[in-house]
Amino acid sequence: MLETLLGDEVEASGKYIAEVIYGANDGIVTTFAVVAGVAGASLAPSIVVVLGVANLLADGFSMGMSNFLSQRSERAYRTSKGIETAQSERNEKPPAKTAAATFLAFVVAGWTPLVPYLLSLEPLFELSVLFTGVAFFGVGASRTLVTDGPWWRNGTEMFVVGMAAALVAFTVGNLLENIA
Repeated sequence: MLETLLGDEVEASGKYIAEVIYGANDGIVTTFAVVAGVAGASLAPSIVVVLGVANLLADGFSMGMSNFLSQRSERAYRTSKGIETAQSERNEKPPAKTAAATFLAFVVAGWTPLVPYLLSLEPLFELSVLFTGVAFFGVGASRTLVTDGPWWRNGTEMFVVGMAAALVAFTVGNLLENIA
C-alpha cells in the first residue's frame, strides 16, 4: 500500500522508516488508549467502536497533517537561514509523502485494537490486549529491517513502551469510572 502511494521512494533504504514506525506506534497506542479507557470505565463495547474509529481517522489525519506542516516548516527554516545544500535537497523527503506515510501507518496499525470489537470476538478486551501486544511487538521487531539490533529486543522495547501507555489509559478509565 505504501509503495503504491509513495512510488519508488519506498525501498530497502528505509527512507520513510521514521514516519512508518512513528505513525504505526502512535496509531496503536492512541486507539488502544480509547479501548483501555472505555474498558477501564466499564462502558458499553459499542462506545469502543464509535470512539475508536473516530479517534483512528481524526488522529491519523491530524498526525499526517502535523507531519506535513512540520516538514514544510523545517524546509522553510533551512532555506531562510541559507543552510540548504544540494546534498540536503537530494535527500529531502517531500512533505506530502511523509504525511501520507505517517497517516497510512497510523490507520493501518491503529485498527488492531479494534478488531475484536468490530468482529465481536469474545472476550473483547482481553483479545484487544493480545492483538495490541502482538502489533506492538511486530512493529518494533520490523525496525530491524533498517536498523541494528536483534529483532526480539526492538520488539520487546516497543511492546513495553506501548503497553505502559495502555496501562495508563486503563487506570485513568478505571479511576474515572464513576464520573461517566
